[in-house]
Amino acid sequence: MPTLSEALDVGGDSVVVAVGAGGKKTLVYSLADDLPDAVVTATVKTPKFGGKVERTVLTDDPVSAAREATERPLGLARDGDRSDRYLGYDPAVVDDLAESGATPLLVKGDGARTRLLKAPKEGEPPIPSAATVVTPLASVRVVGHPLTEEAVHRPKRVAELTDLAAGNDIRPKHVADVLAHPDGGLKNIPDGADAVPVVNMADTDETVETAREIAERVLERAPSVPRVLVTRLIHDDPVVDVVTRD
Repeated sequence: MPTLSEALDVGGDSVVVAVGAGGKKTLVYSLADDLPDAVVTATVKTPKFGGKVERTVLTDDPVSAAREATERPLGLARDGDRSDRYLGYDPAVVDDLAESGATPLLVKGDGARTRLLKAPKEGEPPIPSAATVVTPLASVRVVGHPLTEEAVHRPKRVAELTDLAAGNDIRPKHVADVLAHPDGGLKNIPDGADAVPVVNMADTDETVETAREIAERVLERAPSVPRVLVTRLIHDDPVVDVVTRD
């Protein structure tokens, strides 16, 4: 299997934005392992980077900080209002960071409160226009759960994007409906950016097959999507499959 960066077709000048639910931070950090010159940041509140980067700089001027800091991967954020979180930047600031040459740039662009599936509300997700690849995520483990707040962030929005009623069990088609919907996983993706959905947490034979079913359904619903990744992002070999139309 290819590495994660190979499967996403990202490299030195890429701006990758992770949205959705079920592994955004892990995807960003996995890419940072592949791309050691990376800069890691966010457009939303994010847990502290910790040992996932070589150095963290908390600043309102990330462009200057990226120019001055030599350590990579470099984490950039603003000081948070809680001891365990940083604040992200406005998407326009991230655009400036990308224009300055601080790439590859890896961006957490959504929040989901550790849930397994999400549909965005109005104004979400805050994706910078410089994005070259956007990765809408969902966890295959959400299949079989009822549509409630325990497993899903914004379940009312998920119900609006699918034919699923509150409290009913989530099936593969419902996950695909969310990932492939222009007001779901494909929302706010800039012109020219590739949308590559990721179905994560496929770490058993059963979940791999379910994730592949979700991926195939996404490709049926969204002609603009070139491929869907099936992943187990916490593993050393995170890419399980790359599902295409061929």
